[in-house]
Amino acid sequence: MAGRDLIVTENITLDGVIDATEGWFAPAGDEPGVDQSDVEEALREQSAAADALLAGRVTFEQLRGYWPLQTDDTTGISEYLTTVSKYVISSTLQDPEWANTTVWRGPLADEVRALKASPGRDIVTTGSITVVHELIGAGLVDEYRLFTYPIVLGRGRRLFEGATIPALDLVEARPFHSGIVLLRYRTGG
Repeated sequence: MAGRDLIVTENITLDGVIDATEGWFAPAGDEPGVDQSDVEEALREQSAAADALLAGRVTFEQLRGYWPLQTDDTTGISEYLTTVSKYVISSTLQDPEWANTTVWRGPLADEVRALKASPGRDIVTTGSITVVHELIGAGLVDEYRLFTYPIVLGRGRRLFEGATIPALDLVEARPFHSGIVLLRYRTGG
């Protein structure tokens, strides 16, 4: 049995920044006057292929504080996040206060290996910079889905900070109306 794939999905700048603290990207549908329907369709495709979401505590709390409150969400993201199995890595979070959530205390690599070996569809992680760096370092990532924004920041935390990764295989390059390009890369492992 091949197991499940772990997919890292990130919004990323041309210079590799994934830290959104400076507000350089907007969630699909939030940019006024820009047709995001094609980005939303890509996100729906990803959601349909995944039945598990892995996040660090900070990203989890940001998602929990935003998406359940979106009563007029036409993207389907709110519904997906409510129903998907969520795994949050935290040594401090006691009650996740969101249905279908399991809190993992670690070690992260062991928890992820066990989840990957279990039956199911893709496991997606997004944001969660510290967690993603640990997953990359442990060689657990099967695919990167990078929603690449046509901007350069010159500062901020990057996806591959300090990482060395063998050549990746480009499996898709999909441009969107907004100028964003989805780049999908598979790892050799």
